[in-house]
Amino acid sequence: MRILYIGGTGEISYACIQEGLRLGHDITVFNRARRVDSLPPGVHQIKGEVCDEKAYAALADQHWDVVCQFIAYAPEAVERDIATFRGKVGQYLFISSASAYQKPPRNVVITEDVPLENPYWPYSRAKAAMEARLMQAHHDQVLPVTIVRPSHTYRLHIPIGIFIGGDHVAWRLAQGRPVIVHGDGTSLWTITHADDFAVPFVRLLGNGRALGEAFHITAHLSALPWNQIVTTFAAALGVEARIVHVPSDTLVRFNSNWSGPLLGDKTWSVLFDNSKVMSVAGPFTCRTPLAQGFAAVAADFRRRLDAGQYKPDLALHAQIDQIIASQP
Repeated sequence: MRILYIGGTGEISYACIQEGLRLGHDITVFNRARRVDSLPPGVHQIKGEVCDEKAYAALADQHWDVVCQFIAYAPEAVERDIATFRGKVGQYLFISSASAYQKPPRNVVITEDVPLENPYWPYSRAKAAMEARLMQAHHDQVLPVTIVRPSHTYRLHIPIGIFIGGDHVAWRLAQGRPVIVHGDGTSLWTITHADDFAVPFVRLLGNGRALGEAFHITAHLSALPWNQIVTTFAAALGVEARIVHVPSDTLVRFNSNWSGPLLGDKTWSVLFDNSKVMSVAGPFTCRTPLAQGFAAVAADFRRRLDAGQYKPDLALHAQIDQIIASQP
C-alpha cells in the first residue's frame, strides 16, 4: 500500500511509520522537514507547508491507498482535505482525540458509544466537529473515512504535564521544586506508549472493516493513579517527587485556560475499552513498561536541558510557586 502521512515526526506518527515499514508499507511523509528526528530509511518525503495551497493541492496528483491526517485541528482543514482528496484515495484516516468524549464522564469505562460532548475544551469540541463533518462526507460517498482517537500517547514528549507543559514539570522535578498534582492524586489515568499504539493503528490502514468507523486506541482497561505516574517519572530523572495536591477547581480559578486540560480531560478517572479496535485490527498488548518508556523520555529531557533547549518560563514557575504557597 502507498501511504501518505500528513505530519510524520510527531509523538504518534513517527512510531506508526516505523511499524508500517515493518509491514511493508510504501510510505511518504508531507511536512516541513524541520524536526531533529530523521525519518527512517526508505521513507519518502515531500517538503512543504500545510498553508502552501499549491504544494498541498499537488498531493492529490499522486495515487494514495491511504492518507493519514495527523495535524488537522480546525474544521477548515478537513474541508480542504475533503476537496483535495475526494475520489483520489481508498481511505482517509483522521486523528481525532479521546478528550472529545463526554465530560464529566457518566461511566469510568469508555467505549466508542460515549457521546462527544466536552463543554470545557475548545480543542476537543473542534475535533468532534471535524469528526461529524468527515462522517457526513463518508456517508455521502465523497470520502472513505476512518477516525482514530488517541488518548494520552507519548514517545519522547514528557507525559506528566497535567495542565502545563511536561517540560515545565520535569524542570521543577529536576530542580527539587514541588510539583502540583490535581485533586488528591488518586484519579486513574491511561498512558499509552506510541510504539504500542502503532500496532493496531497500522492494521486499520487499507482495512475495509475500518471504513465509516471511529476507534480509540489506548492501553486496554488499564490505568494508574496520577501520584504513581509522577513519582515514576521522577524516579526516571533520578530524583524524588515533592507533590502538592491542589483541587482542579482551584487551579482553574488561578488560570481559566487550564479548564480544558483539567476539567476537559485529566481530572476524571477513565478506563478505555479497546474491544472495538481489537475486533477489526486484531488483539494487541501494550508491552512498553512505564519505567522503561519514562527512562527514554527522561534521558531526552536531560539532553535537551544540557543543550540549553529548555528555558524556564519564570512567570509560569512563579505562578506555580504562588499556588503552592497558598495551599493550607
